[in-house]
Amino acid sequence: MNKQVKQKENILNSINNPSDLKKIPLGELPILAKELRQQIIEVISSNPGHLASSLGTVELSIALHYVFNAPYDKIIWDVGHQAYPHKILTGRRDAFKTNRKLNGISGFPKMNESEYDAFGVGHASTSISAALGMAVAANLKGEPLRQHIAIIGDGAMSGGMAMEGLNNAGVSKANLLLILNDNGISIDKGGGALHQYLKNTTKSKAYNKFKNRVWRILGSRNKYVSRTQSFFKSLEAAITTSILRKSNLFESLNFKYFGTEDGHNVLRLVRILNDMKDIPGPKILHIITKKGKGFNTAELDPITFHAPGNFDKTTGELIAQSSTDLPLKYQDVFGETLVEMARKNEKIVGITAAMPTGTSMTKLIEAFPNRAFDVGIAEQHAVTFAAGLAAAGMKPFCAIYSTFMQRAYDQLIHDVALQKLPVVFCLDRAGLVGEDGATHHGVFDLAYLRTVPNMIISSPLNENELRNLMVTAENYSDGPFVIRYPRGRGVLIDWKNTPEILPIGKGRKIKAGKDIAIVSLGPIGNRALDAINSSNDSKLSVAVYDMRFLKPLDEALLHQIFAGFQKILCIEDGSLKGGLGSAVAEFKAAHNYSSNIQTLGIPDEFIEHGTPDELNKICKIDANGIREALLKF
Repeated sequence: MNKQVKQKENILNSINNPSDLKKIPLGELPILAKELRQQIIEVISSNPGHLASSLGTVELSIALHYVFNAPYDKIIWDVGHQAYPHKILTGRRDAFKTNRKLNGISGFPKMNESEYDAFGVGHASTSISAALGMAVAANLKGEPLRQHIAIIGDGAMSGGMAMEGLNNAGVSKANLLLILNDNGISIDKGGGALHQYLKNTTKSKAYNKFKNRVWRILGSRNKYVSRTQSFFKSLEAAITTSILRKSNLFESLNFKYFGTEDGHNVLRLVRILNDMKDIPGPKILHIITKKGKGFNTAELDPITFHAPGNFDKTTGELIAQSSTDLPLKYQDVFGETLVEMARKNEKIVGITAAMPTGTSMTKLIEAFPNRAFDVGIAEQHAVTFAAGLAAAGMKPFCAIYSTFMQRAYDQLIHDVALQKLPVVFCLDRAGLVGEDGATHHGVFDLAYLRTVPNMIISSPLNENELRNLMVTAENYSDGPFVIRYPRGRGVLIDWKNTPEILPIGKGRKIKAGKDIAIVSLGPIGNRALDAINSSNDSKLSVAVYDMRFLKPLDEALLHQIFAGFQKILCIEDGSLKGGLGSAVAEFKAAHNYSSNIQTLGIPDEFIEHGTPDELNKICKIDANGIREALLKF
């Protein structure tokens, strides 16, 4: 008996790819689920990553690869941080310990990492559109039997792109299976009418009982001719409307709807997926899962354990780094300052797109719940919603991660900048963010924002400057005002200055020198000071200028710099193409200066994942890289 138990405990070690998984007896899949869940906990406890979401998809991942034939069948994940079980089952079990580490595997599905990653993801709400495109392509290529499965969850269904995909897929004949992994939460608690709709659907026992009856008719592998199927579909819709007193949203969009089902019953999922894969056309399986499933601490606090950092794998206790005398995080300085300002100005409102904790908008939500809005994973809506608030006389502070603001570029131009509406955009996670990698680095904002008319673009050197810029933005009414700041801690212990209104477009000298001038924007200026202070070359005299604003540039200060220095080093934590260095070079050309300009920043390539220190070193924008550039100049 002990030998049998030992064999079952090592099921996961025998799986190197999905073909090995298919050899496992069906009855042993729950044991495999337990082992898979334990490996995720084991690795993530000491190598931080996204925990709770992936714990919730263990049984689903097993069932998908047990039933379907990836990579021929295409499995497309949405919100890729729920895909750790998928990665482990598809040849990356041993490599999982390198997850999110420099030169290790990515924390998200990535096409050039594995043939089993059918589509690269990092942002949300993309799976339906991508899967539909692949399904249509399969039809055009004469591959009608190829399956296409999109797994969407963690609040991604609230994204407008998901709705666009549903709308298009519903009128197609594509062989598309959509799995709605409904855990009632994204990163923070879910909200909105769609969230409430799904919640009500899962509560309707009469509806679900009826669905099971319809299942036996519609899910019988084309048992009936199409006319009979159509009849039962119409009958189902009529009874659904009678039971729920509303039509089923997905059936209204021509999806065959099945659910709700227990997403943690792996044997049931295998049976259902086997039945559903032979049903033609677009269909949806609605499963209910628990974020953090199988790890009690994560189940009780899925928000904290979304990405908890280091923790005790047995107790779940967080292993916190000592925070004694450490500066506050920029996001927390933003959150506390916004509450201070809102107490004095009743027109201030806050907006976030499913990131209240990540942006510290939670502080305003707690203080003024009627003046803070989490709109879900819907950045486009967030920006135009903010525009509407501004047009009606409010002062919106819209806090969105830099990388996610890319998704609302048209709204930023068309709905805000064009109309000169005074929306304040607080771009968190600007620069290289570290282990989340290329999909999450906030390195393009300076370049793509600088081309937009009517924009004020700023970045604070430190926490005091962040507060100053927030008050400056509050008092600016001639158009949108951008404040970008990085992930992580600031540089000041005593950060609660009395904020002052800064002159728009004015920089400052923060260190005198005579040989080389460093022109910087934002917190990276602190690395310049570190580079100078740690240099062994006492003969090198370097001046440092903090521009504060990328747009408008302080031209008077630039004239002063070009008149006084033949060597100018521009440093930034954004794309070299189109950012601060480009702006200074354009200024030089426009005024016929002859000074030699060199630039440090993010090169014209996608930077992979690693720690922020590792990535800054690779891009040569750490203190050592800046010092070397100065010495070579």
